[in-house]
Amino acid sequence: MATIKEIAEKAGFSSATVSRLLNNDPNLSIAPSTRKRIMTAAEELGYWNDHRKQDTIRPTIALLYRVDIKEQLQDEYFSSLKDDLLAVIKQAGMQVEVFEHITDLVKRAADFQGFIGVGAHRLTKQKLITLHDALPNGVFVDINPAPEMFDSVRPNLTLTIRDALQRLIAAGKHRVGFIGGVGLNFDQVQRPDIREMAFREFTSINAGITEAPMFVGGPFNIENGYALGKRALDECADHLPEAFIVASDTLSVGVLQAFNEEGVIVPRDTAVISINNSEVARYVSPPLSSYNINQETLGRMAVKLLQDLIVHPGRPHVHLTVNTDLVIRKSFTNE
Repeated sequence: MATIKEIAEKAGFSSATVSRLLNNDPNLSIAPSTRKRIMTAAEELGYWNDHRKQDTIRPTIALLYRVDIKEQLQDEYFSSLKDDLLAVIKQAGMQVEVFEHITDLVKRAADFQGFIGVGAHRLTKQKLITLHDALPNGVFVDINPAPEMFDSVRPNLTLTIRDALQRLIAAGKHRVGFIGGVGLNFDQVQRPDIREMAFREFTSINAGITEAPMFVGGPFNIENGYALGKRALDECADHLPEAFIVASDTLSVGVLQAFNEEGVIVPRDTAVISINNSEVARYVSPPLSSYNINQETLGRMAVKLLQDLIVHPGRPHVHLTVNTDLVIRKSFTNE
């Protein structure tokens, strides 16, 4: 059983300092490098297994925020996710520092016990390998760019699409379209978006769907939503689907603009179900029925996974999904 004295001797600091840190003394002020050495010594000696539950540790962590500034300006999802993560980290009593560049985090890796990552702007496999070598304890939120190296927590968008289709079928909608952007571009390889893949899969095997046109391409922003909405109207002409599933609220804003210009009234002419339940969903016309992604839960699960990684650094990587729930508004109802 590891003792405070053994940890102090291994880390090279006084027993009093070690005791105050491991018992989360709120008045203790120490350098990040000191905290790192003590926490590492405690991990190596198995202190947490003998004395504490993992959710009581208070490591110093980094938040790696890799979101394109243009994307953030268009889509409040990522900025609100960042705010919720910082709030959860603060509630957990952890110290955190935000980084936008992997190279900067790698240089400072010795100051942290782990990191939480958001966004994949210009990520490459080599950059992630370098990060893993310097700071192996990491959890990505909303994406899963390197499941062999890091943990992840993501919304269950596959289940979201399936639930949306089931609700539409139950409401008598059998011609359902999908509007979405492109997926993650990682290491110069364009991946399909998980919502697009789920829509393809479930409409191909569900006898309740008779037609499933798809309009996919471009970024998740308002302008592209408008362009995709116009494209859907042009290609469908007088045979518009009875409903559309749109991959994000930001896209939906543009889609609704395109529909309004052409005199298509939602939900009379076609229903719309969106995803994200951002603030804008309540204020567009008509207000969007949208799947809520509970970002606070994503953040809380990410923190718990990171704490567990710090305590058990050799364990297999874990990938969690968090269910969404539909907030009903005027763009689609079950009636």
